[in-house]
Amino acid sequence: MAHATEDLVTTYAQRDGLGLSELVRSGEVAPAELVEAAVLVIERLNPQLNAVVHRLYDIGRAGASSIDRKAPFAGVPFLLKELGSMWKGAPLTNSCAWMKNVVASSDSEVVKRIRTAGFLLVGKANSPENGWSITTEPKLYGPTHNPWRRDVTSGGSSGGSAAAVAARMVPLAEATDAAGSIRVPASCCGTIGLKPSRGRITPSPRGDVWHGCAYSGCVSRTVRDTAAYLDVTAGTLAGDPYSAPVPDASWLSLSAQAPTRLRIGFTVKPPDGHPIHPEAETAVRNTVRTLERLGHDLESHDMPLDAPQAWQVYTRMSCVQAAALFESLEPLVGAPVTSKDVEPVTWAIIERGRSLSGVQHFADVEAVRLLSRAIATDLAPYDVFITPTLTQPPRPLGYLDMSEPDLDRYNAKWTDGVFMFPFDISGQPAISLPLHWSADGLPIGVQLVARHGDEATLLALAGVLEKEMPWAGRKPPVAV
Repeated sequence: MAHATEDLVTTYAQRDGLGLSELVRSGEVAPAELVEAAVLVIERLNPQLNAVVHRLYDIGRAGASSIDRKAPFAGVPFLLKELGSMWKGAPLTNSCAWMKNVVASSDSEVVKRIRTAGFLLVGKANSPENGWSITTEPKLYGPTHNPWRRDVTSGGSSGGSAAAVAARMVPLAEATDAAGSIRVPASCCGTIGLKPSRGRITPSPRGDVWHGCAYSGCVSRTVRDTAAYLDVTAGTLAGDPYSAPVPDASWLSLSAQAPTRLRIGFTVKPPDGHPIHPEAETAVRNTVRTLERLGHDLESHDMPLDAPQAWQVYTRMSCVQAAALFESLEPLVGAPVTSKDVEPVTWAIIERGRSLSGVQHFADVEAVRLLSRAIATDLAPYDVFITPTLTQPPRPLGYLDMSEPDLDRYNAKWTDGVFMFPFDISGQPAISLPLHWSADGLPIGVQLVARHGDEATLLALAGVLEKEMPWAGRKPPVAV
């Protein structure tokens, strides 16, 4: 069996995904050796973080011998999020006790593309039950700790992925987003999180998820890894309900081209009227000053969105989707879901969804469509729009508690992420970048939003900020 030396572990932690694949292509490192490096790092750090809830080392080891060394991420260890995505033979629990014995019988389309790109699965990352939280503290697996400080959240719902990437367990990991679940943990853990455009990546085998308001992506440490991951996972299938325009060149190549003068809007005023933490405002204003120095045109613009009303409609729509999902999974699990099988807030979501009529759901979907148009129209004058990712630094563990049976009270505590869900609704691409750290050492993300289909501008501007406001030298206390 291959083994990993300490020198290789150091190299593994220092390089991004594309950098590791370059070593594989040159023959300097074997894919099996990278798997063993990942195993060593996960075993060393995971007891402190609880980021990886399923160790799938044998799947990675088995795949290492047949890797195409010309693949863009040849031999790169990878984590799937424990929510929805199917890798044949891997657990598929959605962090829910009701599904604790479910194993994927096939690959989802995104996983097929991940395999083809050369990634090697070494585990699945922690997620809140059914993904419905911006912290990762499921009862089934326990909380994921933030590698920057143990007592604060790693974010959610892709908190396990973000914590693992920040700690250098893997260079990038799968993340998904329907109300901020890529960008929130990216902000909390000091990583990059891109939510692509609506229609950028097929939801197959599902026909649709949340009426086009749910997205697949990754968290990573470098802009080029994020761009290359989009290159290998993007694309629709015939008959998909949404699509997005495709650029003439790869996102990887476009991310390396500094954009010409852009019109950029920005805000530090949350559209729900709640206060913003001074560190979040500082993060945005520092970014604005940097972009002004580089010659871009910056303009303050506060969103007119009635965020509380939009959040009420959006969450009501999502309850129906959740209730339908649990019903569709009953044949797979072998029993109907009951209140004893899920956390209290999940049961409240299911019950709310079951209580709503088809007419009400149709009206909510229509309202979300109109909100999508209004949000995109409001920001149409700008090539890029900048907001805080979160209005507050990472919250203490326990701040959001899925044992809360009152759904409205629970949803009302999501105000930190008020800049997240509007762009799930509008379908615009949005990226969180680790551009600021608080006085007490916690990462603070800044969000960049572009027009639908224009990930290229986001990635190009992100590449510039990566050089001008570098984060590569920052490493959390719990890391290799």
